[in-house]
Amino acid sequence: MLRVGLTGGIGSGKSTVAGRLAEHGAVLIDADKLAREVVQPGTPGLAAVVEAFGAEVLAPDGSLDRPKLAAVVFNSAEQRERLNGIVHPLVGRRTAEMLASAADDAVVVHDVPLLVEKNYAPMYHLVVVVDADVEERVRRLAETRGMSPQDARARIAAQATVEQRRAVADVWLDNSSTPDRVLAQADALWADRLVPFEANVRLRRWGRYGNPRLYDYNAEWPLQAARLAARIELVTGGLRVDHIGSTAVPGLPAKDIIDLQVTVSSLDQADGFAEPLTAAGFPVRPENTGDRGKETKRYHNCADPGRLANIHLRVEGSEDWRNALLFRDWLRASVEERASYVQLKQGIAKRFASAGDLAEVATAKDAWFDSALPRAQAWAEATGWQP
Repeated sequence: MLRVGLTGGIGSGKSTVAGRLAEHGAVLIDADKLAREVVQPGTPGLAAVVEAFGAEVLAPDGSLDRPKLAAVVFNSAEQRERLNGIVHPLVGRRTAEMLASAADDAVVVHDVPLLVEKNYAPMYHLVVVVDADVEERVRRLAETRGMSPQDARARIAAQATVEQRRAVADVWLDNSSTPDRVLAQADALWADRLVPFEANVRLRRWGRYGNPRLYDYNAEWPLQAARLAARIELVTGGLRVDHIGSTAVPGLPAKDIIDLQVTVSSLDQADGFAEPLTAAGFPVRPENTGDRGKETKRYHNCADPGRLANIHLRVEGSEDWRNALLFRDWLRASVEERASYVQLKQGIAKRFASAGDLAEVATAKDAWFDSALPRAQAWAEATGWQP
């Protein structure tokens, strides 16, 4: 099962994307819809809301008068939290029931307006954010909900910012234009990423790596690494996760593959996380358990075909654990050494341009690392560096 978090600000049109993915076969769990269901007349949820906010939030027919309730909670963070404390646990239980009933090969799309605000992003294999220009959102809210421009802007301002949403977005869909454009984006997302990602998770396999082509440094790499790290931290109960390798060195050209190092206390501890990490979209590579053939780590990859990544679980204090952090920080600090390393990488990329196995590429760099290690160690001693 693939769990996809879908979110977007009010008026962004995420429901359009949710509907399209459902048409393709996704199991849609709509948090807003569930929030309405759990406070229907006769439910314990509605009784709890009336007890908290009074009978004046009821309509004449005994149902919840949503505009009246909104007027009570919208301008009060305390009242909003009070309402959320009633509704969210009920929605959570219903969500869990729907997840439990989904097929093993399902792509479950969880439409959650407060995904960013509640820090839910690490719970999903992938997070999709739908966005649109503010002016377009204001226009839509006036047209479809009868909101005044002032009310619409106030609602938008009360939600997560664009920057906060970008920080959690594995996929960003711009819905500022006509619906056909975002629908085309949703179609491509389904076919090119969600379907193969689900199969990879279910079959415990990883995205296949191509040739060692170098890409110019991408400022998105650290953000992508942080999102992967947050998922791993959630699964491992908060173990240290570091972004290492070339994509962690600003300005350094690199293969478009994120490397993360997870610090474990022992290889037995690492083995204990094999199944949880695999279920979270990071399948184990049992044939690759060490550095240069030594039994020094456990090795996982990312199952997401849209974000290749290597996950190295190494024991704290071990030589390879320390060197991974040392080389990253040393290269960050030295322009000259970065230039030397880039020259090596460019030669390797040319030499192995048609290689089908990147293991050969890693071996080709060993001699450079061996010769560079004394220089990195000298830098560490001179600066007082610690891992």
